[in-house]
Amino acid sequence: MIVSPRPHSFGRVVATTTSDIAPVVPYEPVVQRLLRERIVFLGQEVDDQIGNRICGELLLLAAEDPQRDIFLYINSPGGSVSAGMAIYDMMEYVPNDVCTVGMGLAASMGQFLLCAGTPGKRYVLPRARVMMHQPSGGIGGTASDIRIQAEQMLYTKQTMARLIAQHTGQPLERIEADSDHDRWFTAEEAKEYGIVDHVVATARNIPSAGPVS
Repeated sequence: MIVSPRPHSFGRVVATTTSDIAPVVPYEPVVQRLLRERIVFLGQEVDDQIGNRICGELLLLAAEDPQRDIFLYINSPGGSVSAGMAIYDMMEYVPNDVCTVGMGLAASMGQFLLCAGTPGKRYVLPRARVMMHQPSGGIGGTASDIRIQAEQMLYTKQTMARLIAQHTGQPLERIEADSDHDRWFTAEEAKEYGIVDHVVATARNIPSAGPVS
């Protein structure tokens, strides 16, 4: 018997037998299989590497068929603003509709990308959680450096608030006020707020959702 803490067990130690441990499945074959079904999967923190990978996958799927929808599944705690903005711009750049599906946790940049899907094609699973807040980052260096960094951070904050207001239909003032702190949403609350259009429990409720439909 192996005794080990499991992720998200809130400190509990859970006993498992060796037969309970699933075999490790190589990730790249999974990614390639999903891409064949026009599914892009963001399942980690957003950084430059994952941002470049997702941008490349969006370009690839758009080149293969500029008409068919692309599905972006999001389970992410957020991450780099610059990497996330690259993904956002690529979602806008490709001619395809990009359908977003929130699962697990879509927080910070994850929330931003979730609401940026094609209007009417933004989905969230029933027990997913969504969190919105303003971008943050460390500031240091000389007085001039600090001033420049503060200006850039303010610009980023204003840009993201304006875009979230555009995608949700909420007044800019409300977005600025709500994102001043961590603002949590259930799936239904995210729909009411305009972050997503539909709460779905099964892929059958998503048109052309790929092999699981």
